Amino acid sequence: MQTSIAIVGSGAIGTFYGARLSFAGGQVRFLMRSDLAAVKAHGITLIEGEGTRTLSPVAAFATTAEIGPVDLVFITLKTTANHELARLLPPLLHTGTVVVTLQNGLGNEELVASIVGAERVVGGLCYIAANRTAPGEITCRYPGSMVLGEFTGPALDRTRAIAALFTAAGIRCSTEDSLAQARWRKLVWNVAFNGLAVAGGGITTDQILASPVLAARVRVLMDEIAAAARALGHEISESFIQEQITRTPAIGAYRPSTLVDFLAGRELELEAIWGEPLRRGHAAGVAMPELARLYTELKTASK
Repeated sequence: MQTSIAIVGSGAIGTFYGARLSFAGGQVRFLMRSDLAAVKAHGITLIEGEGTRTLSPVAAFATTAEIGPVDLVFITLKTTANHELARLLPPLLHTGTVVVTLQNGLGNEELVASIVGAERVVGGLCYIAANRTAPGEITCRYPGSMVLGEFTGPALDRTRAIAALFTAAGIRCSTEDSLAQARWRKLVWNVAFNGLAVAGGGITTDQILASPVLAARVRVLMDEIAAAARALGHEISESFIQEQITRTPAIGAYRPSTLVDFLAGRELELEAIWGEPLRRGHAAGVAMPELARLYTELKTASK
């Protein structure tokens, strides 16, 4: 039996993964807003390396009530829209629906669990560089990989089955027995590069690394996140930290998602990516002065 899938939040990440799953034969339904008319008329275009593919027709809808109950829900909304989840999620549920949040930062699984029940919730981390370059058009510089984990414990057969769907769609996807550790590992890159892209005056990742001052801040921020993670029982190795720096030049002049939001005048995912890690680190007794400084800079920039 084919798995039915809903993508809630059809920005760059949701549209990319949903289209990839569709190309692989998945029954994917997209919740869309600003791009709905364009996608209905022209489909979804994926630009990857030297290749371009168009998915058409697309099952795109304006409301989750129109989509109806599905087997899998992927939440790819910005965390700034999480107040909408209590309204958006219930129409998508049947007795066996699994809800996967692919959002950035900390605290998302807890919120989703409060709406749909903890037993339904899976979390995912997306290591990808993709931007929406036109209505219904996604340009991917780095397809990267994905990590999935259960909110309530170690990976299950269903976690591995979801990972297999992505693998079949050409996305490297693995499972972790500690979702919390995976979330902290993702923050190592996100906190530094997403934050400094804005705090540095609206610059790309290559410009951050080209600045000795900002490159030094990258390393300090990564070390602080790792220290907080370790204090909470989640090991992050020195080699992992260094890898986050050495692999970044390969994506070129990349605009992280926070910079894209900032330049478009949209609300930043301030609390999920910077505020909550800072609060949890402080609660664990870890001094995080560089993160506190960046958090303040981003609050000022977002006013």
